[in-house]
Amino acid sequence: MSEAGDREDRTELPTAKRLREARERGDAPRSRELANVAVLGCASLALLATGPRIGASAQDWLRGALTIDPALIDQQDQLLPHAAQLLLGLLAPLLPVFAVALLACLVSPALTSGLRFSTKALHVDFLRLNPLAGLSRMYGKDGLVELARALLRVVLVGGLGAWAAHRAFAQVLAFPRQDLETAVSEGVGLLFHCFLATVGGLALLAAVDVPYQRWHWRNRLKMTKQEVRDEFKEQEGRPEVKAKIRQLARQLSQRRMMEAVPHADVVVTNPTHYAVALKYEAGKMRAPKIVAKGTDEIALKIREIAGAHRVSIVEAPPLARALYRHGELEREIPVKLYAAVAQVLSYVYQLKRWHPAHGPMPVLADVAVDPKLSDGEAR
Repeated sequence: MSEAGDREDRTELPTAKRLREARERGDAPRSRELANVAVLGCASLALLATGPRIGASAQDWLRGALTIDPALIDQQDQLLPHAAQLLLGLLAPLLPVFAVALLACLVSPALTSGLRFSTKALHVDFLRLNPLAGLSRMYGKDGLVELARALLRVVLVGGLGAWAAHRAFAQVLAFPRQDLETAVSEGVGLLFHCFLATVGGLALLAAVDVPYQRWHWRNRLKMTKQEVRDEFKEQEGRPEVKAKIRQLARQLSQRRMMEAVPHADVVVTNPTHYAVALKYEAGKMRAPKIVAKGTDEIALKIREIAGAHRVSIVEAPPLARALYRHGELEREIPVKLYAAVAQVLSYVYQLKRWHPAHGPMPVLADVAVDPKLSDGEAR
């Protein structure tokens, strides 16, 4: 598929995950115009603040540079160190301006996308060395936008610079009639105003470029519908993985249920299709609690474990169905079933205390349960 066709398929806005991954690999919106405004603007302010000191330092430096030490005439090997010392003396007053300009380089990325340091951006990308890709960037839509931006930059900066130079022309002609200190001070002021005019032109361009760069960056990261679906599946989990997790959760829940059956007080059955194990501890529980329940094979397994551990098994079909449908594991039984469960537990306790010498074996009377509960129509 061609690149143009691929871009036509990218109709969906980038997700938060895609934007985050792009920033992590160093791909973030950048505005060259905002960077120019930040550097020139901060440098201009620093120049304005340190202008008098720079002028005085320049005057002292010039006086020292024009003063020749007679000892250097016979020591030619010292001329190079002396020139280096003069150069350092010239740069020293400008160091604050350079430092401010260097720190201003962080302003543009901080405002457009935040400061992020990524080592992935340092990796070599051989695809960017492809001449065909370079030509497509130069002569494609992005190349036309860059050309328009360059022309606009020339018009704005050139026009404002010419306007500032025209206003300062008469003042520049007066410099030869002024003393050195006054001329240097006014010259620094004119330089500041020229910088300010340039920054103003670039600021107008940056006001248009920053929103465009943000839009272009998001547009470039657009996704196809399939990519959005794949990402959603990756985040939410693929169906087969989720099904496996649910299966393991069911197996774990069933294992815990079977481990709780030997400690139950009674298992209420249907007798074959349903089985619910109940446990009650007087003084610790407000009502009996369901520790295991199941149908068919699980119900059979509950009955087998109950029989192996001599847990009472009581056949009460309506109650078994009601407990299974409306009760929850590890929760107390529904209030509407209190009376029926109390009847079953009373029978179980009587049966455990019964002895043939005490008379006939206790018999469980019919357990009354609301048909709506046993049929599952309402709670």
